[in-house]
Amino acid sequence: MRRPVWPGLLVLAASLALATWLTERYRDARVEVARLETQSGLIAPERPMKPIPKEKLAEETRSAEAVVRQLTLPWASLIGTIEQAATREVAILQLQPDAETRVLRLTAETRHRETMFDFVRRLNASQGLADVHLVSHQVQREDPQHPVQFSIQASILETR
Repeated sequence: MRRPVWPGLLVLAASLALATWLTERYRDARVEVARLETQSGLIAPERPMKPIPKEKLAEETRSAEAVVRQLTLPWASLIGTIEQAATREVAILQLQPDAETRVLRLTAETRHRETMFDFVRRLNASQGLADVHLVSHQVQREDPQHPVQFSIQASILETR
C-alpha cells in the first residue's frame, strides 16, 4: 500500500517557507547590526592600508628611542642624590633631565646665598652627578622675603 505524498510535500513547502523567512530575518539583522556598529563608531569601514613613508617611520622610530632614553634615566638615583644634597632651606622648583645629552638642569630657591652655594657643593660631591655648576642666580625682589632663585647644570653619570 502506498502512502499519500501530499503530507510530505506540505511539510517540505512549510519548511522551505520557514527557511526563506528565517534567511531574510538573518540578513535584515546583519544589516541592522552593521548599521548600528558603523553609526556608533565601534568599527570603521574597512579601507586599504597605505604604506608608511620611510621618513615618517624614521621619525617615529627616533621619537620612540627618545622616550626609551628618557625612561632609562636613573630616576631613583637622581632624585635620591638631590634629596641628599637638599636641606629644608632649599626648595626644588624644576628638574629637567635631558636624556639625549645626559645633562640635568635644576631650578631651586633659597633664602640665603650661602645655602645656595652649600647645595651646589653637596651636589658636586655626590656620586650620581659630575661637573655641577651654578648657571644663574637672581634675588626675587617682588617677593617680600627676597629669596634667591638659582639654576644649576650637571652631567648625569652612568649607574651600573
